[in-house]
Amino acid sequence: MNVLVIIYSDDAETIYNAMRLANIGVEKGDEVSVFMLGKGVMFEQIDSKEFDVMGQINQFEGDFYV
Repeated sequence: MNVLVIIYSDDAETIYNAMRLANIGVEKGDEVSVFMLGKGVMFEQIDSKEFDVMGQINQFEGDFYV
């Protein structure tokens, strides 16, 4: 299955959960693409002790567009 995840938020919890979903899709064999849009492009500047945003993003093995 082809899946597109669009992230349009700079909220750490939102990005973290969207990337968890994307990573699970990849693990299940889906072709997953993630597109960062709007405030989502600021994902590298998010600092959250509760949500490891960059850990989820670095784990992702699909197509990633900013």
